[in-house]
Amino acid sequence: MLASFVVETGFVPSGTWKGNMDVKLLYHTPDPERAVAAAARLCYAPVGAAELVESMSEEAVRKVLKTVISSGHLSTLEHASYTFAIDGVSRALTHQLVRHRLASFNQQSQRYVRYDAEPVMIEPPSVAADASAHEIFAAASAAAFEAYGKLLEAGVPAEDARYLLPNAMETKIVVTMNIRELLHFFELRCCKRAQWEIRDLALRMLELAESTAPYIFLDAGAACRRGACSEGKMTCGDPYPKAPKRD
Repeated sequence: MLASFVVETGFVPSGTWKGNMDVKLLYHTPDPERAVAAAARLCYAPVGAAELVESMSEEAVRKVLKTVISSGHLSTLEHASYTFAIDGVSRALTHQLVRHRLASFNQQSQRYVRYDAEPVMIEPPSVAADASAHEIFAAASAAAFEAYGKLLEAGVPAEDARYLLPNAMETKIVVTMNIRELLHFFELRCCKRAQWEIRDLALRMLELAESTAPYIFLDAGAACRRGACSEGKMTCGDPYPKAPKRD
């Protein structure tokens, strides 16, 4: 599945979203919009946040959220967080993902996990579409794993033998981000100029998140959904449709 606004446009990412990628939302702050609104309203209320969570109407929650988001006072969005389990992605992807430093990560370790059977390699579509390129990719991947196995047999520790393993190797990772960081992540990585695999991941994550807090995530995604493209001269020239305005 992809974020609803992507499905509506008919845009198909050039990645492997019919492949091995599997993204699950393990946990999120219960009623995240109410939690965020209560935290924001607390600054101006004579009562505590617990009472605000219970007493605020849906209309009041949306009014506070609109004020917070439109004014750019986004620190309150940090009170709600999301945890995703991500399987079937490449190390090339996770090297990009962990650059989002305001997040928490735990990844399958190549130091402590020993691979006795050849692992799955994530093959880029541009490679898979070309028979000769596919053969080169497959042969190089197999050779790297064969050499890895020989080092293990020679008594080399897995933490050293892993130096031969390619970026294409499939991995698993758990990621936790608060809403403010998620929105930043979606802005950068849902963009059509983002690298295909991490864009695929971002669109899947947004699809899972948007139903839990539809008002907050109403215009989440690439900057072009909300206004001008942020890529300047590097723009793709094919913007997403504009998101609806908040009531």
